[in-house]
Amino acid sequence: MVERRHDANGKLKTVSEAIVKVNVDGKDRMSVAEGAGPVNALDKALRKDLGKYQKEIADLELTDYKVRILNGGTEAITRVLIESRDDAGGRWWTVGVSDNIIDASFQALMDSIVYKLMKNRGLAGVVAGE
Repeated sequence: MVERRHDANGKLKTVSEAIVKVNVDGKDRMSVAEGAGPVNALDKALRKDLGKYQKEIADLELTDYKVRILNGGTEAITRVLIESRDDAGGRWWTVGVSDNIIDASFQALMDSIVYKLMKNRGLAGVVAGE
């Protein structure tokens, strides 16, 4: 949700809020977060409550976010490229593609987290096709 509203001082602010529902080990978890834009809010909400995996992604950092429109018009297909890194010095890129920029961003964010979890288990090369 992106909403423009007045704050306590009467200034017009844009507020971005995301609600994410994920299933971890058969248990549904729902998280809500506000951020500096819809993708930041989505990232915060997604990372907020991943149960036993929470500590494993604590050092995951999104370092770059790029959007590319693959065709023109109001029904454009959007490609999102996210670069991530961790404290071990690893860097990786994930991609999301959709006609919805938020959906494409969510795909890339989820893939980044999954890659980090696989990397922690020594399985990242399997996922990356190495």
